[in-house]
Amino acid sequence: MILYFTATGNSLYAARKLDNVIFSIPQEMQKTDRHYKDDKIGIVCPLFEFEIPPMVKDFIRTSEFETDYFYIIVTFGCHHGGVAPRTQAFLNSIGKSADYINTIIMHDNALIVFDMDEQRSIEAEKQVDKHLEELKADIEAKKHWVQEPDRGEIDFYNNFMDWKKKTGPMYTFPLYRVTDACVSCGTCTRVCPRGCVSLKEGKPVFDDSKCINCMACIQACPTRAIQFASAKEPNPEARYRNPHVSLKDIILSNCQV
Repeated sequence: MILYFTATGNSLYAARKLDNVIFSIPQEMQKTDRHYKDDKIGIVCPLFEFEIPPMVKDFIRTSEFETDYFYIIVTFGCHHGGVAPRTQAFLNSIGKSADYINTIIMHDNALIVFDMDEQRSIEAEKQVDKHLEELKADIEAKKHWVQEPDRGEIDFYNNFMDWKKKTGPMYTFPLYRVTDACVSCGTCTRVCPRGCVSLKEGKPVFDDSKCINCMACIQACPTRAIQFASAKEPNPEARYRNPHVSLKDIILSNCQV
């Protein structure tokens, strides 16, 4: 069994490759009784500023997992910054632990940092399917291991944290603005895993108090009418969704309306 969180489809694609029984964390969060029992239980989610997403942390904190083997796979695009031991430390702080924590490099969908078209051009180099097969073999063998970061990843993370202390958060609110290209399709309201977006007089209105910066709305907008309000993108004309995952899949995973 895998419980996953996805914004652009990468973690959903990975979850599908690793197990046949998968459940969406945003949908599971709507349940009051969250007790999961299986021989192996996994969490698959993306990296958010070198941590697992806050929604995933809340899910783990408030759910019960009855299993002989608990594992976490974190998808990332450029650097993982040594997220595995920090994730284990988080689990330990709430009286839980994982038998296996690993990462897998995939398409980097951080819009304010990378050009999505350029990222597509190097996607094949990351050998995603090969690495997923290696992860699957580890999980099937119930390997006990927590990925240890090399010096380069530790330095990258430390430099990032120093930069944040000096400059403040990567994102400021309001995070998005909506241009006249909006056609009132409502896609943004259905891909948001937190129910942050609603339509008022046909235009998206954002509830920033619940936003976790997953960028599902801006990535999925069919007319690219959603833009960052203050951050400058390398290529505001390029957006991303995992090529093996449909928009319908994202909506079914995340829709809260």
